[in-house]
Amino acid sequence: MKYIINISILIFLSINIASAKTRYVTDVFQVTLRSGKSTQNEIVRMLPSGTALEVLEDDPKTGYTRVRTPSGKEGWILTRYLMDLPSARARLSRAETRLAKAEQTSGKAGDELNIVSKQKRELETERKKLNDQNVKLSRELARIKQISANAIQMSSENQRLKKQMAENDREIQFLQQENASLQDRSNRDWFMVGALVVVASMIFGILLTRIRWKKKSSWGDL
Repeated sequence: MKYIINISILIFLSINIASAKTRYVTDVFQVTLRSGKSTQNEIVRMLPSGTALEVLEDDPKTGYTRVRTPSGKEGWILTRYLMDLPSARARLSRAETRLAKAEQTSGKAGDELNIVSKQKRELETERKKLNDQNVKLSRELARIKQISANAIQMSSENQRLKKQMAENDREIQFLQQENASLQDRSNRDWFMVGALVVVASMIFGILLTRIRWKKKSSWGDL
């Protein structure tokens, strides 16, 4: 007896587990959810078309099915009012909703595409500006390098000219010293010439005086 009871419990649980699936209210405006398996039982709630119900138990003899609403309310409903799929009206409404969302998403995607395209154009413009600036900076850098090279060359030339000027100054000083020495030597030479002329004049005068004196003496003897 106990074995039969256990088997009965297992069969009952299996039936409940097998029947625990989702079914939908048929395409009727509203269906009654009752507390029992007959029209004599109290109406628990009015279920609109398309309501998703969790099936808890089927009773083929009475034609009722025990269900649970999304809010957790349980009751019995005529099995013929249940469908495996949502009603056509509900599916159409859902399809329209999905279509509206898809169109909205498509519109947003189009707006985002326009924004991205605008940003791309702006980035292309900015990139062109940067390229132009890069070209200008490259030219300026080349000019600065050329100026630097010229400055280095001018500095080297300036150093060479300074060195040449220093050498010229030393040569001028040497020439001035030589000129001064030559001037001193020339003055000395002229002094000596003058002295010799004076001495020669004195000697000539003495000789001339003696010659005259001799002539006078010889005239006196006559």
